[in-house]
Amino acid sequence: MSVERFGWHSDRLGQHITVVRWGHYGTPVLLFPTAGGDAEEVARMHAIGSFWPLTVAGRSKVYSADSLAGRALAARAGAVVHRCWLLNAFQTCVAEEVVPLIHRDCGGAPLEIIAAGASIGAFKAIAMTCRYPGLFRAALAMSGTYDLERLLGFEGNEDFYFAAPRAFLPGLEGPLLDLLRTRFLLMPFGGGRWENPAEAWQMAGLLGAKGVPNRVDPWGPEWDHDWPTWRAMLPHYLDELCD
Repeated sequence: MSVERFGWHSDRLGQHITVVRWGHYGTPVLLFPTAGGDAEEVARMHAIGSFWPLTVAGRSKVYSADSLAGRALAARAGAVVHRCWLLNAFQTCVAEEVVPLIHRDCGGAPLEIIAAGASIGAFKAIAMTCRYPGLFRAALAMSGTYDLERLLGFEGNEDFYFAAPRAFLPGLEGPLLDLLRTRFLLMPFGGGRWENPAEAWQMAGLLGAKGVPNRVDPWGPEWDHDWPTWRAMLPHYLDELCD
């Protein structure tokens, strides 16, 4: 398995960030970890191995970055305003540091990337695609957690507004919305333990109200909010999304 690690100090975040890449060729996929995961969580949880045949076949080239904002949310680190700032700064870092790294690693071409993730990683996949539709052509958001107001305990400030689709989508208009309407957001979830299907349906309603193509796929009650579910979902949906 071809693996390469990149790391640097991000001035936007004020800390070190690591990105790991698996594979040589194919559609670039940025796979976000769950809440507190680092860049290699997706490999430790055997998510990379679940769709490795697609990577070996040259259909996918997968990247993952440390979940720095998610870690702060999960740990309730610092004041709420700091966590909102970090959430916004992390998304800016992905757009302005991680995505250019992916482009350079893919030969310099400004390729459109698939954003993917589970739980809080699903939130990031949806948020990045909605906020930066010029960088991401699709999102695979598995078992998404989108109600960050509940996790934070308040309804937000300016940093939160720009980072949270539930906040900024209702007011989105103009060229950015026009471009987003050419993208596709896919939201599967399980019907088992710890899942909250209402969050996916609510996000689908927000997207649909703005004319953004999306699909919600319910799986059965044997599929919990856990890695075995996401390991089954990843190859199934990336086979659909990757060229």
